[in-house]
Amino acid sequence: MKIKIGTRGSSLALWQAEYVSSLIGKDISEIVIIKTKGDINLVDSFDKMEGKGFFTKEIEAALIDERVDLAVHSLKDLPTESLPELMVAAVSERENPADILIINRDSYEKSDHFPIKKNAVVGTSSLRRLAQLKYSRPDLEVKALRGNVNTRLRKLKEGLYDAIVLAYAGIKRLQPDTMGFETYFLPFDIFLPAPAQGALGLQIRKEDGDTRKIVERLNHRETEMTVNAERSFLRNFGGGCHIPLGSLAVMTGDEIRLEGVIASIDGKKALRDYVTGKDPHETGAELARILKEKGADSLI
Repeated sequence: MKIKIGTRGSSLALWQAEYVSSLIGKDISEIVIIKTKGDINLVDSFDKMEGKGFFTKEIEAALIDERVDLAVHSLKDLPTESLPELMVAAVSERENPADILIINRDSYEKSDHFPIKKNAVVGTSSLRRLAQLKYSRPDLEVKALRGNVNTRLRKLKEGLYDAIVLAYAGIKRLQPDTMGFETYFLPFDIFLPAPAQGALGLQIRKEDGDTRKIVERLNHRETEMTVNAERSFLRNFGGGCHIPLGSLAVMTGDEIRLEGVIASIDGKKALRDYVTGKDPHETGAELARILKEKGADSLI
């Protein structure tokens, strides 16, 4: 029997599933494509869509129904509240979690801080990105942008936007054609990524001991610790895509340094702080407590 790997059908999701299949062994695995709510509704921005798990709910249902044995998720898409029948058995080594600004050359203006012309139109459907963009550059006009990586780049090339924001991990993995554009890594001191951005979560049924033994070997302990801290921080604010929240954890020895931001959607206010600790769940909860004491709940 082969391990059935459930995944979305986007080019990036398929890359991720193929990558995991190669690590497990292509001879003992096969890929099953599952359409999710986020794949079907390509019009609404995420804040207009109800619920959580836009890109994961249907795949989790397939796991529970035993139509697949393993789900490969972009861990940033997976809700922080786990279903009782399921578990994340492994977290892959993380790619650089940064966001990048991809800019039409006509709209590029060299600068140490957001090298883009005044009043530029920037595309994203992430409230986190929108809020941080507006906070750092209030002049920018942020417009909704959905679709896979190539679709977003095509819309940029067509001049519908002056720039778009994408996760570097997706660009690194897919290697799309970015000729004709300027790229700018958004520095962490002004722009924090989504919790667990750049990491893959490998989800299985708790009762499936055979798959668990195979998948657990792929776990990267440092990544697991840091993304768990980030996801704990998110969980304490409700754990969904409707929250303008960013976070990043790094490890030095056995100590976790977790930084987080909550920003108002209009970009007029942002609260940011950091904590250190050794337990990822406690560290995330502590940072959430500190920001809530500063009034973070009033911004979301």
